[in-house]
Amino acid sequence: MNLSETKPPRGEQSGNSNGDSGDTSRSVPMRGNRFDSRDIFQSAREITIAHGEDTYRLRLTAQNKLILTK
Repeated sequence: MNLSETKPPRGEQSGNSNGDSGDTSRSVPMRGNRFDSRDIFQSAREITIAHGEDTYRLRLTAQNKLILTK
């Protein structure tokens, strides 16, 4: 099973620090019910998660901690 990541539409915050707002997607491997954060954050330090009607941001800090915000 894979987790697919898609960049948000133009004008919304994305985890890509180079300012590229083009649409891209990628697959992240899942082992059982577990993801490796190195696979999730290999190209960005922030990802956007859609959960129902809400959007969350999962960020990787300079201290290698995870922060989830709504």
